[in-house]
Amino acid sequence: MERQVHIFYSGMVQGVGFRFTAQSLAHKLGVRGWVKNLSDGRVEIIAEAEEEVIQRFLKEIENIFGRYIESADTDWQAAEDKFKDFRVVF
Repeated sequence: MERQVHIFYSGMVQGVGFRFTAQSLAHKLGVRGWVKNLSDGRVEIIAEAEEEVIQRFLKEIENIFGRYIESADTDWQAAEDKFKDFRVVF
């Protein structure tokens, strides 16, 4: 079943390639949505795909950036099916 996850990552997550790595992983896995830096230093992601695919996406992010992530505020909901691809939002 398709799901959507909305995440706010806190820590030293800006300036380490987080957004473009997330975009690359999303393209590889078929995840749709977006990622952006926030002015308060956090990174925000909205991602949609099959739940198992999103879990793999999040695990890959954790494997790569775990040492920079202090916390991840995560909210799961039903997919809205409004994204065609995954992009970096500025």
